[in-house]
Amino acid sequence: MLNIKFIKENPEVVKEALGNRNFKLNPDENSDEVKENLPKLMYEFSAISALIDGLISLESSRLKVRQLFEDNKAKLNKINKEIGQKKSKKEDASSLMWDAKEIKARMDMLDDGGESQKKIDNLLKFLPNIPHSSVPLGKDETENVELRKWGTARDFDFKIKPHEELGTDLGILDFERSAKISGSRFVVLWGAAARLERVLISFMLDIQTKESGYKEVYPPYLVNAASAFGTGQLPKFEEDLYKTKLDDMYLISTAEISVTNLHAGEILAGNDLPIKYCAYSTCFRREAGSYGKDTKGMLRVHQFNKVELVKFTKPEESYDELEKLLSDAERILQLLELPYRVVALCSGDLGFSAAKTYDIEVWLPSQNQYREVSSCSNFEGFQARRAKIRFKRDNKSKPEFIHTLNGSGLAIGRTMIAIMENYQNEDGSITIPKVLRKYLDGLEKIERE
Repeated sequence: MLNIKFIKENPEVVKEALGNRNFKLNPDENSDEVKENLPKLMYEFSAISALIDGLISLESSRLKVRQLFEDNKAKLNKINKEIGQKKSKKEDASSLMWDAKEIKARMDMLDDGGESQKKIDNLLKFLPNIPHSSVPLGKDETENVELRKWGTARDFDFKIKPHEELGTDLGILDFERSAKISGSRFVVLWGAAARLERVLISFMLDIQTKESGYKEVYPPYLVNAASAFGTGQLPKFEEDLYKTKLDDMYLISTAEISVTNLHAGEILAGNDLPIKYCAYSTCFRREAGSYGKDTKGMLRVHQFNKVELVKFTKPEESYDELEKLLSDAERILQLLELPYRVVALCSGDLGFSAAKTYDIEVWLPSQNQYREVSSCSNFEGFQARRAKIRFKRDNKSKPEFIHTLNGSGLAIGRTMIAIMENYQNEDGSITIPKVLRKYLDGLEKIERE
């Protein structure tokens, strides 16, 4: 969440940043469900500039009301003290008691500035993070900037098959049975595919815990609304989450939600930073608004596994730690010998909570293009402010908001797609990457069972 003090002191910076992000007060693409959740006050503003000016005006009013409240509180305390003194001397205090009653009534009407605070908080919930100065300007994903490539795409001398065809022919991917039991955008993994999925999880966790210094954690898959709010999924993106009807719980769309909130409401010791966690989890996404996009195969499904990397850092160290996190995620693809590229997201393509994001895109031969397999982001203090995660540099220091980072290390299903397609053979079999064979008892190829 943005800091209202920062907005008040830097209104033009915030206006420009929201404009660069293509932020819309009343986006047409949002569903009726989301529009109902947007604060009605937001619809009263016709432009970003008016919204920010309105927020600042609300904050000024709140501070004035707060000051009036405090002034009356001081008067009331003084009068109550005088009343006590008169009563102790058995003197008439009725006049003072009447004054105290009037002051108390005024204080009740002022409500400590609470109503203005509610309006401010309700608007701030829907404002995205400010992009870092190094983020390239751009309107959408077409203006993202390629930073580098790694590896060389394989030159096939036979007709390439997409992963869904390879998996179906080998009898290891079953889309018909998954549709029967769950509907579209699910998949049943049989035999070697199920084993490869499990092996990839173990491999990724082993690399990050044994080589990169992350502490493994296994988090809950169901979270409360406060946790989903803390990382920025609520309230704006509620339509993309699966929600339980009776318990008001949400299935996680990423382990980032659970792991980041492990320290919600806490004050961490500066000497312990950076804190680095990695977690495997199943992720659940409704993929609202993505109908017709990547509906074939496993590229965009409602349930998938992912290894997540999460960091808690000091503000001045967070961008160095972002580069290290990116390198940790890249290491997996390098060991698997899969070609990929790194892309810096432009301002118009940034996620809601992110100040800066790198995407790692792996090469998919059947599509003749790179596709996202990881996003590595620095949220600065945005999530920390929502989840109330702070740190102290030492025992005498005041608490400060920590910086949070996260990245996929990697999405398991998309990594499997890349392995299947890049390592496919003319006879329809799939060669196992060398680094995974020790996890598979030396198995070198996936062939039809």
